[in-house]
Amino acid sequence: MLPRRSSPFAAVLLAASLMTALPARADDAGDVQATIASQLQAFRSGDGLAAYSFAAPNIRAMFPDAGTFMSMVQQGYGPVYNAAQSSFGALKPEGSGFRQEVFLTDAKGVNWIASYTLERQADGSMKITGCSIRKSDDLSA
Repeated sequence: MLPRRSSPFAAVLLAASLMTALPARADDAGDVQATIASQLQAFRSGDGLAAYSFAAPNIRAMFPDAGTFMSMVQQGYGPVYNAAQSSFGALKPEGSGFRQEVFLTDAKGVNWIASYTLERQADGSMKITGCSIRKSDDLSA
């Protein structure tokens, strides 16, 4: 009896599954939180170029320059743009990236929850792919 040979098709499937199922990195949580914290700091200091640098390609496609991006954030994400305090909540894997909850308090003392999505890019950097905000019923951030 001859030994069974693997088909080239099976080898391609195995290689593809290994490429799409990259293992989590030990620094994922730290990178996620550092990315968000750095963008929040850039908003506080009014540094549009720095804030924009943390946006993933999908965000950059919608807002092709830092000025347009900052205008959108100021108008639609005031609690993120003007966060007086922030603290990190749960981090969860989601799809090919992560979802990070961030508890914010704005300048008026109103509490918010920002739910960020992020993905690691081909160059190894962590970038923000989206953010939604909602009022929080919590007493403090």
